[in-house]
Amino acid sequence: MHPAAEHSPLGKSSEYISTYTPSLLFPIPRAAKWAELGLSAETLPYKGVDFWNCFELSWLLPSGKPVVAIGEFSIPADSPNIIESKSFKLYLNSLNQTAFADIQGLEATLRDDLSAAAGKPVTVRIRSLAEIEGEGVMALPGVCIDGLDISVSNYEHPRPELLRCDDSRIVEESVHSHLLKSNCPVTSQPDWGSVVVEYRGSALDHASLLEYIVSFRQHSDFHEQCVERIFLDLQRLLKPEKLTVYARYVRRGGLDINPYRSTENVTFQNVRLARQ
Repeated sequence: MHPAAEHSPLGKSSEYISTYTPSLLFPIPRAAKWAELGLSAETLPYKGVDFWNCFELSWLLPSGKPVVAIGEFSIPADSPNIIESKSFKLYLNSLNQTAFADIQGLEATLRDDLSAAAGKPVTVRIRSLAEIEGEGVMALPGVCIDGLDISVSNYEHPRPELLRCDDSRIVEESVHSHLLKSNCPVTSQPDWGSVVVEYRGSALDHASLLEYIVSFRQHSDFHEQCVERIFLDLQRLLKPEKLTVYARYVRRGGLDINPYRSTENVTFQNVRLARQ
């Protein structure tokens, strides 16, 4: 368990406060998990963002009439802190009985509070239900490797030694799997996700990648660190010209968390999948 998480509200009985309380937000420093992976804020080999989507966002108009919407929050991958997920939900619930003059005022409040917790500017978008319905759900790019016939007996810890590649062939491709699962390091609740790997480098053996992804099945870590671990293990193996790894996780408590990590300066798209 991350030492800071012991003091968070995660896994504990909590009072649900329905009036604006920014102090509910609980930041957790990324530095300890970066250190586990041999990284520091100065040596991050990727750029990226963590997209959080909130499906339980509500507040009051000045008239007292409630509004519901979808919140999209973009937290930089190099921010000093992640925001513990239950504290994020408790904070958002504290808006339920709080009046805002307009959406711009609400967005500004969210932006200020979340940026202060993350330690870097957080982008906020409040989206209508009609807008989300119009976009629908999307399919992941590239080849799905879930149909490959593999034998699996390792589920406890990620096993990068399973990964194989062909150094004699350089390819550029996108592959994905819906079989990513890990566990919350505090509550042991399952975290279900889909993962995408896009790269140009030595040809990755797809079956070995699937075996490696399944090896996370009983691993305990936060969403962000799982994606960073996958990114680093593939970078070491493939020595790619470019590499992007991202995961789309199933929501829990009205929030889904979607980390994106890349060697490239790209604009990441926050699109929903069928399980989201």
